[in-house]
Amino acid sequence: MKTSNIYLDLFVVFAPLSLISVGGGQSVVGDMHLQAVDIYHWLTHAQFIDLFAISRAAPGPGALLATLIGWQVSGWQGALVASLALFGPSTILAYFVTRAWHKSHDKPWTAIVQNALTPLASGLLLTSAIIILRSTSGGVTPWLIAGVSAGIFWRFKTINPLPVLCVGGLVLVLARLWL
Repeated sequence: MKTSNIYLDLFVVFAPLSLISVGGGQSVVGDMHLQAVDIYHWLTHAQFIDLFAISRAAPGPGALLATLIGWQVSGWQGALVASLALFGPSTILAYFVTRAWHKSHDKPWTAIVQNALTPLASGLLLTSAIIILRSTSGGVTPWLIAGVSAGIFWRFKTINPLPVLCVGGLVLVLARLWL
């Protein structure tokens, strides 16, 4: 629900995402897009893709996207609020879950929880990838590059992602020049 306070809006958007970001910050990119572009209209699709690209190219956590969205919305104060909202709740939750986990690591339910969270995290990451691909303006080429890249990573489990990223980027640039 939109309010007249941008900082409260940033908190309301990113704090819940903090608690559902199973698998890391990339698992909630789709929700970030929905909130920032479609609901709050803080960004256009193109701006979101640009910030996503910057967040992936920069060193640091993948959830840097929240900080960049906050910055775009309201400068350094927005960046601070968005970052604290995204990292704060999950950090507190992780602390208490880790304490409980260490006390119960030998219990049968821990394996069940681990097995349940794996497909959940994978589904969230897949959803985020699809939303990012839908937001690109490159037609079918980015989808093909993503599919081929996924196949390469599936087949060669220990491959360094940097060459795949470079080749994929080169293919996209060449495709845009020729098409």
